[in-house]
Amino acid sequence: MTKHIIVTGGVVSSLGKGLTSAAIGMILERRGLKISMQKLDPYINVDPGTMSPFQHGEVYVTDDGAETDLDLGHYERFTQAVLGKNSNFTTGKIYSSVIAKERRGDYLGRTVQVIPHITNEIKKALTAGVSGPDVDVAITEIGGTVGDIESLPFLEACRQFALERPKDDVLFVHLTLLPYLRASGELKTKPTQHSVGKLREIGIQPDILVCRTEQPMTEEMGDKISLFCNVRKECVIEERDVDFSIYEVPVDLIHKGFDRLIVDMLDLDCEPVTDLVDWLDMLKRIRTIDREIEIAIVGKYVELHDAYKSIYEALAHAGIANNCTIKLRKVRAEDVHNKGVQTLEGVAGVLVPGGFGERGLEGKIEAIRWARENGVPFFGICLGMQCAVIEYARNVLNLEGAHTLEHSPHTAHPVISLMDDQNGVEKGGTMRLGAYDCALKPGTLAHQLYAADTVDERHRHRYEFNNAYREQFEASRMSLSGTNPERDLVEIVEIPDHPFFIGVQFHPEFKSRPLKPQVIFRGFVAASLARTKGQKKTSNTQKSSAKA
Repeated sequence: MTKHIIVTGGVVSSLGKGLTSAAIGMILERRGLKISMQKLDPYINVDPGTMSPFQHGEVYVTDDGAETDLDLGHYERFTQAVLGKNSNFTTGKIYSSVIAKERRGDYLGRTVQVIPHITNEIKKALTAGVSGPDVDVAITEIGGTVGDIESLPFLEACRQFALERPKDDVLFVHLTLLPYLRASGELKTKPTQHSVGKLREIGIQPDILVCRTEQPMTEEMGDKISLFCNVRKECVIEERDVDFSIYEVPVDLIHKGFDRLIVDMLDLDCEPVTDLVDWLDMLKRIRTIDREIEIAIVGKYVELHDAYKSIYEALAHAGIANNCTIKLRKVRAEDVHNKGVQTLEGVAGVLVPGGFGERGLEGKIEAIRWARENGVPFFGICLGMQCAVIEYARNVLNLEGAHTLEHSPHTAHPVISLMDDQNGVEKGGTMRLGAYDCALKPGTLAHQLYAADTVDERHRHRYEFNNAYREQFEASRMSLSGTNPERDLVEIVEIPDHPFFIGVQFHPEFKSRPLKPQVIFRGFVAASLARTKGQKKTSNTQKSSAKA
C-alpha cells in the first residue's frame, strides 16, 4: 500500500515548501523507491492558467496539458515522478466538482456541506494524486500558510485522511521559520510554536519539523522547539539557507539524517544508503566554475523572478553543462522600445520568452532585430518565436505592417494567426496544451541539437505561424525546421547562416533537468559562450532561488 507524506508550511509564505517537497521526493527515489508528487492549492481559481504571472509566477504545463503551479517544476527537476492533471488541485477545482455532482443529483437531495462533501472530495484528490499502483510514497504539498482561512478544508481533509489509514502510513512534515532579529542577534522560536499550535488545534500533530533559518540553530534551541511543539528532538531539522545553489538542499537534509527519519517512521523497505554520486559530482562542478556569460531576458514580467522560473533554471542547467555561470540581465521589453537597443549592449545572447498581451511586443521585436543584425545568439520561446517571425517578415521579406492577429486584427500581413480550432473558444484550459510531436528537418540546427528526427515538447498557445506565408519564408534565408506532423503546424524557425538564431512555438524549459539540460538551451549557451569566450565570474552572478 502507498505511504503518504503531507507537507505543510507555517509562519510566512515563500518559505520553500515546494523545494523541500521536491528534495524529499528526490531523497526517497535515491533510496530506490517510486514516488508520486502533488500540490493542493487553496485559492479559488480552478487553475493558474488565467492568473497574472505577477500574481502567481509562471504557469507550469505537464505532458497531459494541465496548467499547474510552478512548484510542479521543482518536482520534475528534482525527481522522476510522473505528473499530470491529478498532480495539482485547487479550491476552485474541488468546489467545481462538488457543485457539478450536486446539480446532477449525486447527493440524493442531501444538504451539501464543507464536511463531509468538500473534505471527501479533497480526500479523493489525495488518492487520485497517486500516479500508479506501484508507487511507494506519495508526497502532497499543501499550499498557503497554516492559519489561513482558505486552507482549513484541506488541512481538515488531511486530518481525516490520516485517521482513516493505518497508523504508520501517513507522515506530516511541517516547514516553519526561525526569524533572526539582527538588533538582538537572536533566532526566535515563538512563531514556530504558534504555527505548530495552530496545526494541533486542527487535530494534526507534525511528525517532523523543518526549520528554515539564516543562522545556525543551537542544540538548546532544538530542545526548546521539541518540548513546546511536542516533536521528538531528532525530528527537529535545521534547513539553513544554501550557499550557492538550490540543488544543495537534498544533500543538506541527508546530512541532518532526514532520509533515515522518513524511512524509519514510514517503515519503508528500501536501499540502506541514499545514492547521490552523480548529484554530488554536479555540485562539485558548479563550485569550480570560474567564468560567466550575461544573457538578456527581454520580457514582459521580468520584475518578478518566478514569472520565468523554469527558463532561468534551464539556463542554469545549460550553464553547468557548458562550465559557465549565467548572469541574467532582466530587460523590460518596453524599455527596449522606449530607450533603444543600447539596453542590450554587451550581452552574450538574447532570449525572448513567452507572454500574453500587446504590452512590450514592439520592444521584443526590436531586440530580435538587433540580435539578428549583429550576430548575437538569439532564442525565442512561444511568443518569442512569433515575434521573430514578425520581425523577419517586416524587415527581410518587406511585408509592411506584418503582425499577429492577436493584437492587430486588420493587419495586411497576419503572419501569425489564430488556430482554426480556437475560434470562439472561451478562456480557461482551452489553449493548445501539453506535449505534441515535432518532426525535424535533416541538416538543420534543430536536428543537430536534438540528434533525432522527431521529438515531443510541451505547448501553451492559441496562435500559430500562418501557413499562407509559408512559401515566402521557405524561399528566404529562414528555415522552417520543425513542424507538427499531425496538423502541419510550424513549430521551429531558424536562420542557418547566423551564429545561433532559433525560435520555437513550444516551451522546452519545462523538460530541462540539472543532470540533463534541455538541448536548445544547451546549444544557446554554448553559442553565447563562444561569442564572448566567457568572463571571470563576479560576485553578483544570478543564483537559483526557491519559492514556497
